[in-house]
Amino acid sequence: MAGGKIRKEKPPKGAAASSPHFQGGIPFHKSKGQHILKNPLLVDSIVQKSGIKPTDIILEIGPGTGNLTKKLLEAGKSVIAVELDPRMVLELQRRFQGTPFSNRLKVIQGDVLKCDLPYFDICVANIPYQISSPLTFKLLSHRPLFRCAVIMFQREFAMRLVSQPGDTLYCRLSVNTQLLARVNHLLKVGRNNFRPPPKVDSSVVRIEPRKPLPPVNFKEWDGLVRICFNRKNKTLGAIFRQKNILSILEKNYKTLQALQLTLAGSSDDEEMAVCVSALGDTLGDMSMDIEDKDDDDLEMDEGDGKGSDFKSKVLGVLKEGGFEDKRSSKLAQADFMHLLSIFNKAGIHFS
Repeated sequence: MAGGKIRKEKPPKGAAASSPHFQGGIPFHKSKGQHILKNPLLVDSIVQKSGIKPTDIILEIGPGTGNLTKKLLEAGKSVIAVELDPRMVLELQRRFQGTPFSNRLKVIQGDVLKCDLPYFDICVANIPYQISSPLTFKLLSHRPLFRCAVIMFQREFAMRLVSQPGDTLYCRLSVNTQLLARVNHLLKVGRNNFRPPPKVDSSVVRIEPRKPLPPVNFKEWDGLVRICFNRKNKTLGAIFRQKNILSILEKNYKTLQALQLTLAGSSDDEEMAVCVSALGDTLGDMSMDIEDKDDDDLEMDEGDGKGSDFKSKVLGVLKEGGFEDKRSSKLAQADFMHLLSIFNKAGIHFS
């Protein structure tokens, strides 16, 4: 209005916090795990620590707008980028269209957990943190095996991957991952290196699949480790006195006795890959084996009546191997393998 004052309306309180973050006009969605690396020095450091060779085919998961992708294309032979968000796919294609990199970049639109991954030598990725566990075991089940993966994880998840016996965060995830791969922590990454910043810090981890894989039946291994880490700070003697555990093991024992079967490690690559992938099941709840529950909810078999003979057999195996008073939180890979071996020799199986 002429001669009047224009009244500026203030944005509602908290509007800035709820507004989407943009790069190149694309809003990022935190709910989808979209946190783009904005620190070029950090991107360079990740690529350098990856040890990429000029002949490498590189798998990148969640490339976003392509900040890391560009450096990977400069370092390797080609990049296969798997991206779920069609907006990011379009942005990635636009960014490299008409450049010398365009014929060395293949973009796959889809969910990496559902895609059939092609051959690759090395994986370098800044992934949505909610898929950390299933993705880790999908990669480790991929055949043929790749040389290494350098992945950005939520810091707590990363520290569980690399934890050793006796560490607070040592858990089933640690044991299963380290059975299949050598895992090393490379660097800690503060949340302010991302746009938008996540609520937690991150870490970059290097994962190198073991070649060959250890001679163990993975279904048996998983069954044993699940039981042991259900209460990782209790003694194995206490864990294997529980009625529900004894009941399951005795049922397996009687079934196998009736069928006169012996379990052996599978040599078939496809079946082995399925078993390896299954090791990641139910590992998403990272808090489940950090603190033990109260002793009051442990229903123990007192040894009177039916089942006491089998209980004596189980406890006899533990005593024979010197495991009765040991705790899962302190046991190394070799200990679990030895424990599984002596149980199997006694005819006691976990799958």
